[in-house]
Amino acid sequence: MTTDLRPWRGVLVATALPLNDDLSVNYDKYAEHCAWLVENGCDGVVPNGSLGEYQVLTPEERAKVVETAVAAVGGARVMPGVAAYGSAESRRWAEQAREAGCASVMLLPPNAYRADERAVLAHYAEVAKAGLPVVAYNNPIDTKVDLVPELLATLHGEGWIQGVKEFSGDVRRAYRIAELAPELDLLVGADDVLLELAVAGAKGWVAGYPNALPKSSVELYRAATGGDLDTALPLYRQLHPLLRWDSRVEFVQAIKLSMDIAGRHGGTCRPPRVPLLPEQEAAVRAATEKALAAGLA
Repeated sequence: MTTDLRPWRGVLVATALPLNDDLSVNYDKYAEHCAWLVENGCDGVVPNGSLGEYQVLTPEERAKVVETAVAAVGGARVMPGVAAYGSAESRRWAEQAREAGCASVMLLPPNAYRADERAVLAHYAEVAKAGLPVVAYNNPIDTKVDLVPELLATLHGEGWIQGVKEFSGDVRRAYRIAELAPELDLLVGADDVLLELAVAGAKGWVAGYPNALPKSSVELYRAATGGDLDTALPLYRQLHPLLRWDSRVEFVQAIKLSMDIAGRHGGTCRPPRVPLLPEQEAAVRAATEKALAAGLA
């Protein structure tokens, strides 16, 4: 569960962003979605992550998304993504989050180019000046910058990060991170390694599929982190055909489609994202319908 001191713990949903038919942001539906997630057991939300399509939002839209989430569920439950090409811009987004009432932010390394270690350190040092706790986001697949355990330990030792969303897919890193920086909170960053990282000591999950199936996802997380493998493993097997989409290029489209099938507002994405291929849509639809038929929600 979240705490006042470490609000990034627990199940924080990287929220999908509902759009209108003209591709404008539907803030009312977004507010309702944030509130619904918390009502269904999630501990908080992460607006303006990749799942929230932050890269294709205007600055005005991006700021309003954060303000909408805070108004819906309270700032302690909101950890916005503050990624940007420039360190100064990321710091400004962290300051905007602070002014909106958020309790923490999530930050990718520099991603305009393949930054070296010195640039990574300078980037996190700059954003930390905003005064909010920073959770690093390690996504070497998309950013081409790998926050390896030794680098994470340095960032934490300097006081610039308090946690890491780990999306490398290499679950072995959990143990090295714990050895080098035992006070650094490990957060599950990819849905399809949830069980493995939970067993390894993860303190939270920045999650995708709770957008469609929050109750079952939270049940899985609580069982896995609580050591109840009799509950967690069968549930993980049931959900894994969906969870693995979180690590694929089409994860936004897939999760939004599952939301639609589950009776939520998923809808379309902004370009350059394009609709799923027919065979992809069929696979997501079949897996979602199977999960719903099994009583998962």
